[in-house]
Amino acid sequence: MSFHVIIPARLASTRLPGKVLRPIAGRPMIEHVCRAAQASAAQSVIVATDSDEVADVARRAGATVAMTAAEHSCGSDRIAEVVAGSGWADEAIVVNVQADEPMMPPALIDQVGEALLADPQAGIATAATPIIERDEFVDPNVVKVVAAASRALYFSRAPIPYHRDSGNQQFKMLARRHLGIYAYRVAALRRFAATPPSALERHESLEQLRAFDIGLPIALVEAVALPGPGVDTPDDLMAVEQRMLAL
Repeated sequence: MSFHVIIPARLASTRLPGKVLRPIAGRPMIEHVCRAAQASAAQSVIVATDSDEVADVARRAGATVAMTAAEHSCGSDRIAEVVAGSGWADEAIVVNVQADEPMMPPALIDQVGEALLADPQAGIATAATPIIERDEFVDPNVVKVVAAASRALYFSRAPIPYHRDSGNQQFKMLARRHLGIYAYRVAALRRFAATPPSALERHESLEQLRAFDIGLPIALVEAVALPGPGVDTPDDLMAVEQRMLAL
């Protein structure tokens, strides 16, 4: 298996400014993410950023750095800029690892890369895990995905699939939480980034919905390992540090 990992890392963050450089257990967050990616089977690990500070930390962590434009609205657009100058073949595979996932399991990175390699008809691969708590099912901050035959059918912040007779009480058999890690074929990523946000994407504020509008099949796998909590707030930062120190 051969794939590249790109970690889009901007320094600006509205809820937690400078979060990718915030220390966790003695190391900047972006260093933890780089180390997780380096422990995967990735051929290369690239941090895509517009920040010299982030670039310096990433280089010290052993990652390659690609300086990108500041105005990108999402991580996919930032990694597409890297791919545009890479010279990689259309069939090359890129895994997008979020810079605020310091406990990303290397096994999950490998799994989504391998899933795309094994499904030549798919343009994107991603992962999900069963939802077991009702509060999680109804939480709009938890993205749900409905799938069939190992392909994603729809992503939503709403509690889907909805049980007609029992409302949202019966969810444990079919409800899945989407995990925000993606593998792209280079050709699919180029198409994705060249397409304006779709109406569905704007409505749900979920960029992955753009793929359906342009006919990019999304392979979906059941995650073999789950990432720890992502970091959006100071409380998240403390929770991740406590988990790391307890290991």
